[in-house]
Amino acid sequence: MAYVLKSNYMEDPGAVNQGGCFESQNDTRVSEFHLIGFADSTEHRRSLLLGLFLSMYLVIVFGNLLIILAVTLDPHLHTPMYFFLCSLSLADVGLTSTTVPKMIVDILTHSTVISYAGCLAQMTVFILFACMDDFLLTVMAYDRFVAICHPLHYQVIMNSHRCGFLFLLCFVASLSDSLLHNLIVLQSCCFKGVEIANFFCDPSQILNLTCSDTLSSDIVTYIGSILYGFLPMSGILFSYYKIVSSILRIPSRGGRYKVFSTCGSHLTVVCLFYGTGLGVYLSSAFSLSAGKGALASVVYTVVTPMLNPFIYSLRNKEIKSTMFKVFNKAISSRSF
Repeated sequence: MAYVLKSNYMEDPGAVNQGGCFESQNDTRVSEFHLIGFADSTEHRRSLLLGLFLSMYLVIVFGNLLIILAVTLDPHLHTPMYFFLCSLSLADVGLTSTTVPKMIVDILTHSTVISYAGCLAQMTVFILFACMDDFLLTVMAYDRFVAICHPLHYQVIMNSHRCGFLFLLCFVASLSDSLLHNLIVLQSCCFKGVEIANFFCDPSQILNLTCSDTLSSDIVTYIGSILYGFLPMSGILFSYYKIVSSILRIPSRGGRYKVFSTCGSHLTVVCLFYGTGLGVYLSSAFSLSAGKGALASVVYTVVTPMLNPFIYSLRNKEIKSTMFKVFNKAISSRSF
């Protein structure tokens, strides 16, 4: 497939553009990018991908909205744990809605083009919701730590004001990381190419395409990885270390199982989120092909948000009970 390169090459190798950046003949100022993650797929495979991603996206939206509806309608679920669960569901819907609809349209129209502004907007929103997932999982681990290790002070510590502050903190931290990546890309005067080996504007690949000073961007990226990756993971590990220590002090086996089951769903989602994210990172380190790299990203950006509603609904008796009540009420109203 031939790609039309809408870009302006500088005739003078040492020319300086209006922003004061030096450009060479190999550097390209682009007005659009090409998402080539599944561009080489056959017609049969494209049809299969279209049905697969459309069905997964509908499951993600329907499943997460169903959790939000159940928590909203049942007053017994108006607790900090379910408040953060609703926030996680909203973040999952936002994360997939940023990438999957665009990919479905591209498959239908046989297009790989995304504008420069559209790519930056997609990258910004993607980082925002991905970081929200990361921080919300950390806050949920802290909530379980307080509930299990300090049950008598739980209502005082996790009051409504504290929950609102933690959610706002997650949003501000995620927005800061998103704007930081956007600022790095905007400071780049040109790009080395226009092909992104994924089905969405992957932030790491866009940063690799920039022809600006890589040292400063690498330093910012490494600092961001520590602040937005290592620290949340450390918080989760510390919380569960304290949780496990408290559980082991319970004398009866039944009591230990009952206490641990209250955070089993969250622990499963944490392992799935960080496991797939680490897999995508390792796959990019081994320089996989565009198709394999895009497939690895699908697991992280689509499959994980799709499984979260099943994990929380199947492992949580309160959620299942509320969902049954909602379904029965809807069926009774329809029959009447």
